Amino acid sequence: MQTINIHEAKTQFSRFIDQAAAGEDIIIARAGKPIARLTSLEAQSLQPRKLGLGKTRFTMPQDFDHLYADEIQNMFELS
Repeated sequence: MQTINIHEAKTQFSRFIDQAAAGEDIIIARAGKPIARLTSLEAQSLQPRKLGLGKTRFTMPQDFDHLYADEIQNMFELS
């Protein structure tokens, strides 16, 4: 585990991000006292979502395709 000061972290931020992404933990210190840790995040598993999970929680009107059609048409017509 590497300890660096804030000034070094600011000037070489990209390098430390790359090191953290590679799995190295980096401690950032102020006046020699640790104040933060830079570490990589765990990779999220991108599993496909299951369809239909909210099927019983929501309802869709039967006339959804034509809902408020007259009002919408009136908005585009000149008076």
